Amino acid sequence: MITFTELDQVPDAFGPSAVTIGKFDGVHTGHRAVVAALLEEASAAGLSSVAVTFDRNPLSLINPDRCPASLVSNEQKLGLLAAAGVDAALLLRFDQTLAQLTPEEFVTSILVGALHARTVLVGEDFRFGHRGLGTVATLESFGEVYGFSVRVVDDVRPGGGRRVSSTWIRELLEEGDVREASRLLGRPPGVRGVVVHGAKRGRELGFPTANLSPDSQGLIPADGVFAGWLFWRGRRYPAAISVGNNPTFDGVPQKQVEAYVLDETDLDLYDDEVEVQFVERIRGMVAFTGIEPLIVQMTDDVERARRMLS
Repeated sequence: MITFTELDQVPDAFGPSAVTIGKFDGVHTGHRAVVAALLEEASAAGLSSVAVTFDRNPLSLINPDRCPASLVSNEQKLGLLAAAGVDAALLLRFDQTLAQLTPEEFVTSILVGALHARTVLVGEDFRFGHRGLGTVATLESFGEVYGFSVRVVDDVRPGGGRRVSSTWIRELLEEGDVREASRLLGRPPGVRGVVVHGAKRGRELGFPTANLSPDSQGLIPADGVFAGWLFWRGRRYPAAISVGNNPTFDGVPQKQVEAYVLDETDLDLYDDEVEVQFVERIRGMVAFTGIEPLIVQMTDDVERARRMLS
């Protein structure tokens, strides 16, 4: 996948293209339905498939108090779009200049001028341009003027109920319900980061853990213990994962992610980047009255993780 971060990086001869536009936070099953339709349209008409997205949630500029945490980093988002098969992504910096574009300026500068769009695919609630004044009907009217068609892709509604959205997935992760979040994402939620040195309490207790850096990419689920996977150097390892501040010990930073790789004691992960995926929540985070009950519980956690992942 080709990635552009500025309009002037797009070659003059690029396209013609089929384009979709959105935040694509999480690249969940709703987004994937749009991308699948995009690839179908592009293949049928011999067009380049392009996803236009933004380097931050527009709310971070327009209404910061209402802006939620992102489900994935820009790097993760681009990787997911590439894996979905998109030919190119245009990752635009959402700043005041972009926010001030009128709907028509957005169309003429980005869709027509840079990407030479022949068809544009959007969701039912699509808005664009200054203050979100542009609607699907607005886009269709510009399509008639500038020579592109518009296709609205239906929302994905599991069981005919609530539509899949980043907001819903965020709510599930905040509750620790990674199983349901996985269903909506189409994959287990994950966090990517560098393994750093910790207090080594896990090693002292017989359960050495890989501690992820606090600036890891992705949205961490609610505190608790989870069964999941650790990915390192192209391999996948089963793991029991702790999320939280470990209330049994004092002075532990908030929201640590620690992964104990099952049955592997010789892995040297320090300073390497790994990805941790959460498959199932085993239990919530609790404080123990001493080391012995903690070890008993950790042993049970590991066995439950092994059963869940087998």
